[in-house]
Order: sequence, then structure tokens, then C-alpha cells
Amino acid sequence: MRFLAVHTSFSNITDAERVSRILIEEKLAACANILTARSIYHWKGKIEDEDEVFVILKTDEDTYPALERRILELHPYEVPMITATSIRAGSKSYLAWLSKALQRRNKW
Repeated sequence: MRFLAVHTSFSNITDAERVSRILIEEKLAACANILTARSIYHWKGKIEDEDEVFVILKTDEDTYPALERRILELHPYEVPMITATSIRAGSKSYLAWLSKALQRRNKW
């Protein structure tokens, strides 16, 4: 199984926590790291300088398409940042935990 670290950002901690909890409850992500940051970027013809809250979600490649769709459904931004990087290595016990945390239970 190949794992990913998925990155997205929010304008406030409330949205970041709300979306993260939903994604974890739905087993689309095993965990979320929530970090505060300052972002400087181009948007609609001007340079913005804003405080943001970044979220790093851990998932696997098979789950990523559903995770991306769900982030787009839940996210308040017009164009949310959603990127993913491959987790090329990790401790055996952590990767085993990730795999177990992403297992979905049958609903029937």
C-alpha cells in the first residue's frame, strides 16, 4: 500500500477542525495535523497576505480520489489548495497503524 500526505489550507481553525474531523470519521484520512501559517499569494489580480491554517492529512493512494472529492465538497474556499506528496518511507509500526486506521467497516 502506498501512502500520501495531503495538504490543504483554511482561513480559520474552526473550518480546519470541522473538515478534518469529518474526513477522519469517514475514514478518508487516518489523521490530520493542523498548523498555523502565514500565506502570501496572488489572487484575482493582487497580492494577498493572510494568516491561514494548514492541514496535513494522511491517507493512501486508493482513498485519495474520494478524499479530494470530499474536501472540495466541504471546503469554503472557491479554489482550495489540495496537493499530495508520497510518503516514501516510514517506521513499520506507523505505516501499519495508517493502514489499519484507513480500513473501512462494512455497513451491512
